[in-house]
Amino acid sequence: MIDHTGVGVSDVARSKAFYLAALAPLGYAAIVDQEGYAGFGVPPKPDFWIGEGAPNRPPLHVAFRAERRAQVDAFYKAALAAGGRDNGAPGLRPHYHANYYGAFVLDPDGHNIEAVCHAPE
Repeated sequence: MIDHTGVGVSDVARSKAFYLAALAPLGYAAIVDQEGYAGFGVPPKPDFWIGEGAPNRPPLHVAFRAERRAQVDAFYKAALAAGGRDNGAPGLRPHYHANYYGAFVLDPDGHNIEAVCHAPE
């Protein structure tokens, strides 16, 4: 079981604004907010961290679990509105499994951020 993960970002303020908006539909909030880094999660525990420095190269892929497909759709819309770039609109990905419903966006540093629902909604 993974306890937490994180990515390097070039501008914490810019990335924090992106992740606050993009992850809100999944129930995430900024739980730790310090100079140079921030921790996000479903309160009370942060499980996704960003830290200012050299962005990871190559960029990373991080997938966040959604309980409902509507959350995936909301994540995608919020992420694009917050400056994310489309990397795969919401939809079924049956090559993974019959109920795999996901959406992909690139964050400000090019990390591939996904929201995925495995439920047959």
